[in-house]
Amino acid sequence: MPRKYPAKPAASADTAVPSRRTIWKGSITFGLVYIPVALYPASKEDGLDFDWLDKRDMAPVGYKRVNKVTGKEVTKENIVKGLAYQEGRYAILTDEEIRATHPKSTQTVELLSFVDEGEIAPEYFEKPYYLAPTAKGEKVYSLLRETLRKEKKIGIAYVVIATKQHLAALIPGERALMLLLLRWNTEIRGEEGISVPPAGKSAGVKPAELAMATQLVKSMSGKWNPADYEDTFRGEIMALVKKKVAAGKTTEILPADAVSEERPSAKILDLTDLLKRSLKSGGKSSAAAKGDDSESAVPKRKAVVSKITSAKSSAAKSRAGKTATTRAAAKRKPATQKKSA
Repeated sequence: MPRKYPAKPAASADTAVPSRRTIWKGSITFGLVYIPVALYPASKEDGLDFDWLDKRDMAPVGYKRVNKVTGKEVTKENIVKGLAYQEGRYAILTDEEIRATHPKSTQTVELLSFVDEGEIAPEYFEKPYYLAPTAKGEKVYSLLRETLRKEKKIGIAYVVIATKQHLAALIPGERALMLLLLRWNTEIRGEEGISVPPAGKSAGVKPAELAMATQLVKSMSGKWNPADYEDTFRGEIMALVKKKVAAGKTTEILPADAVSEERPSAKILDLTDLLKRSLKSGGKSSAAAKGDDSESAVPKRKAVVSKITSAKSSAAKSRAGKTATTRAAAKRKPATQKKSA
């Protein structure tokens, strides 16, 4: 688990920074200490949403609630919520009963204990938030942050967000305290039932192979910079959207260019030989080893970013210029179903 988080570039004095949306304002409590804070989201959804459309008139397509036995549509008034306790047997719960069991939104990060930094396994981390001091709580906020940093500790807490109780970890970042939601222990699957090689000397790894693998890892090691990595699928999709918009074919599928992709051979290679070849190429991928050096890769990444930005702008203009026919069709059938890519 990383101990520090990469600092974000500071905004210039003449650059307007939009205010961040607050989830809630409450407090951090441990013992008799009370720290007024505000909770802010530290992540955002960046997936691609595709609308379902009727290809005949481009009207939105939605779901129908259908009885799986009769095939007939079921109105909302006739739907109840049932939780299966055995196969085919349900306990029916009313909306009032469900609401009564929701934890009260106390807007409090209730610290329960502190554990050593790095003790929480990575599979438990789920979603990050920022905590910022409010109501002149800067000093006690700083005190907790610096204490956690000095002692290399992480706070374990309960927190309620949108009527749902979460387990969370309070971690000192570079400047802000981070609140990372954790998965409950019941949500983690064990390693039982999966086939993996044994650990230790019985794994059959030769000392020479381990030494070369260690050398290879060291040669490929560097500092973590998330900007070095990008969502290539999103880039390709946005480039395709831009191409379609420019061609004026926003409702037709253009044939994608055939791209030949080198796939790894199914042949099992000798591990020692594979490590030697990797060391010779300096840990680069097959494409990089053939001449795509790091200097040439930088402008390529910039070009992809430029394409995505341009595609977003073109897509926005296209949506603003929808035809009257499409708008009328959308009014006739307002139900829309989004499907995440």
